[in-house]
Amino acid sequence: EVSTDDPEMAFCTLANREELNPEEDSVHHCLYQFTRNETLTETNKLLCDVCTQRHFGPKNNISEKKCVYTNAKKQMLISLAPLILTLHLKRFQQAGFNLQKVNRHIKFPEVIDLAPFCTAKCKNVAEGNTKVLYSLYGVVEHSGTMRSGHYTAYVKMRAMNSHLSDLVLRGQSQASETELVKGQWFHISDTHVQPVSVSKVLSSQAYLLFYERLL
Repeated sequence: EVSTDDPEMAFCTLANREELNPEEDSVHHCLYQFTRNETLTETNKLLCDVCTQRHFGPKNNISEKKCVYTNAKKQMLISLAPLILTLHLKRFQQAGFNLQKVNRHIKFPEVIDLAPFCTAKCKNVAEGNTKVLYSLYGVVEHSGTMRSGHYTAYVKMRAMNSHLSDLVLRGQSQASETELVKGQWFHISDTHVQPVSVSKVLSSQAYLLFYERLL
């Protein structure tokens, strides 16, 4: 299906990506790399129905060999900002014929802005908004190797808030940043639970990150 949208708008984001300059070994850098603009050339060229019909006439008369491939641009962007954002970090890599675990620390923020990774026409972002903020509320960490290990979790506990609960149940995301960021972090390992600082959480080797939307 040929899109009639302005092709230049297809690669526009809610916030300027060029000003990011993300630090390596960070979630921002991972997102930046995942959503980067790619050029498809040579063996990766895109089959273009419009170009093919322009050269060989109606589609019904075109054989499989009569196809026109063209250079193209490809970019993965977020078109619908979720209420709950789950980021799964790939913590393994190929080492010869074996898989080995990636143990290096990946930096992640307590509040993250997804606007540089969202399409300019993001479906559930109000017109004029240039921020899509999320607050961290859970982290899963794995210790050990690819063959064995142990999972633990960091979870933020907040005081009960009926107003916030109503917003979540109705699928709305208008809670204030203060309501969602405040809270006490706990480290959970099997039956052991103990309070920890935010700095302890942010220094963990995250495997799964859970964020909830602020704006």
